[in-house]
Amino acid sequence: MWIGLAATLIVSLAAVALPDHIQIDDDGRVHLGAPDSTPRPSTAAPTPESTSPPLTREAVDEVIRTAVSAAGLDPAQGRPTVAAGADSNRTGWTAVREKTAAQSEMHAICADLERQGWVLNPNGDSADASRSYKRGGWYLLVSTRGKTQAPSDTLSDSQTYLTVTGLQLDLSDIPLPGITVRMR
Repeated sequence: MWIGLAATLIVSLAAVALPDHIQIDDDGRVHLGAPDSTPRPSTAAPTPESTSPPLTREAVDEVIRTAVSAAGLDPAQGRPTVAAGADSNRTGWTAVREKTAAQSEMHAICADLERQGWVLNPNGDSADASRSYKRGGWYLLVSTRGKTQAPSDTLSDSQTYLTVTGLQLDLSDIPLPGITVRMR
């Protein structure tokens, strides 16, 4: 279970960071490496990132607080996923939410991120489970993931996690081999 979650998170973040080298088809196949010469109708062309200046971790923390507030949530009701000042390349926020509300809250957070100028990654996202964005050298993954992120006694059957994860990545110098993996 944890390996599958880790693989999904890694593939999702890699798809955000390297949209030209990571493609996830509608049938769940993950293609790593240089794109095939055959275009895939199921994947949209990546949207070019604006030439915004690099963001600081504090600025990304404020972006997350603003988006969470815009979704009608109190940021203090959740918890940071990384302690302030602990790591300047990672940040995040998570809260336990009712499944019935989490989906619309995730969409509201995403709408506010887009309003703030974050660029949606069109590859590899699931509109119902996760959306990823990039801006100023940072990547944000907004997701609702249920019990797979915690021991089963942490959440009731009607609850899920609503999470915003931020990473500052520079993966442009990492060559990727061309492989295909099928995730179910």
